[in-house]
Amino acid sequence: MKKLLLGPVLAALTLTGCATPETRLRTGLVDAGLSQRVAGCMAERMVDRLSVVQLRRIGSLASLKDKNASDLSLNQFLHKVRALKDAEILAVTTSSAAVCAFG
Repeated sequence: MKKLLLGPVLAALTLTGCATPETRLRTGLVDAGLSQRVAGCMAERMVDRLSVVQLRRIGSLASLKDKNASDLSLNQFLHKVRALKDAEILAVTTSSAAVCAFG
């Protein structure tokens, strides 16, 4: 009986673990000043293409937001991403931003 219950519990925990990086990234992008729509689209694309460490580095950009500014432009955001000096982060973020902003 215990083995029968363990399977669904492990499956639920696995699914929860998969959703967490995307949710954290989406929240970080919104906190950095991107719109909900663009942040959600970008997070969905980026979470499968970057490592957890890289996702955390992008999420840390939220601390750079000027609290008096309105929504951050994608150009301003990409400038901040370039400052991370990680070519893979820049490539994935730029392509995701292009697809999500115009798609």
